[in-house]
Amino acid sequence: MEQERNIDRLAKHIINLGAFAIIAVLCWYFRSVLIYIIVAFVISLIGQPVFRTLKQITIKGRSAPDWLLSAFTLVSIILILALIVTQVIPIVSGIIRDALAMNNSITFDRDMLDRVNAWIISMFPDVGRDFDIVTFSLGKLKDLTSFSGVSNILGSVASIVASTVIGVFSIVFISFFFIKDEALFGKIVGALVPDRIEESVGKTILDIEMLLSRYFVGLTIEVMGVMLLDFLGLWLIARIGVNYAIGIAFIAGILNVIPYVGPLIGDVIGIGLCLILKYGAGVGLDVNVWIFILIVFAIMQGTQFVDNFIYQPLIYSTSIRANPLEIFIVLLIAGHVGGVVGMLVAIPSYTVIRVIASRFFYKYKPVRRLIPEREEDGADRTV
Repeated sequence: MEQERNIDRLAKHIINLGAFAIIAVLCWYFRSVLIYIIVAFVISLIGQPVFRTLKQITIKGRSAPDWLLSAFTLVSIILILALIVTQVIPIVSGIIRDALAMNNSITFDRDMLDRVNAWIISMFPDVGRDFDIVTFSLGKLKDLTSFSGVSNILGSVASIVASTVIGVFSIVFISFFFIKDEALFGKIVGALVPDRIEESVGKTILDIEMLLSRYFVGLTIEVMGVMLLDFLGLWLIARIGVNYAIGIAFIAGILNVIPYVGPLIGDVIGIGLCLILKYGAGVGLDVNVWIFILIVFAIMQGTQFVDNFIYQPLIYSTSIRANPLEIFIVLLIAGHVGGVVGMLVAIPSYTVIRVIASRFFYKYKPVRRLIPEREEDGADRTV
């Protein structure tokens, strides 16, 4: 009898393993669709706070229909993205184009640049003995704005356009329903799990959505805050001009999304561009080159100081509710395993793992030590 039970358990494990393998193969085969769903889910997490705020606005005790509020929220997000693409991106491209054109005619003191390069090499030996700040900055920017690699991968221009149109339409369409019904994603996942844990899974999804929504909204605010501080400093203090300040601040803000490494790259690119613009276009404060470098460096480091001690603690502590040391270790592991991409997805992924562990594995001592406090909502957390 005991042997039959063991055989039944083994058969059950084999069936579960087979089902998991089939799901993994399907996810890989339909990975493009899965990417559309994930991107739409992230957009819905950013749009949900707006949707809920609009939902509270009532006229004669009645609010607007959910479909209308969802459409308005989605259109607002699309308009903001369109504004960035049509207004900011051309400014950034113009700065890069001007910098590339100026690089061949710059006449500033090469000895000064050699000293700057020598200092960077002494501080960061891994960059190599032939490191050049101007070449590095322009090379990185050229890589960011080069579409040749993407074209070679995706094929002809027609296929790129077709793939983009299909992808954008799919993401917008899915995002509309995710924003309209914040429990929709949980219902989809709940339909794929056994009945005995469906309720707990639904509540887990709601917890994850709440935390990730706070995180992505906070991350968006952080990027905008970094851009604003860099812009004001470069425009009002370094005096490099409105358009140049917008472009460099935008580059620094986007790179700031990459933990630890991104701000450093942003500072190097920002200082390099400011030097090129000062001696190529004649913009910026009329001061000694070393003073100018120190001013730009102080501006960007001041922004990082505000980001590190104000923005990030607020985002990480109030959104994912994790200890800063915990986050740092997670980022180190993710960077070692997956590089920059790993660091980008580390915090959202860890948030999901943390919530699942808190709800389903809280009876284990390591989880209780790692997550000493958890949300109490009456759900069974020890399935």
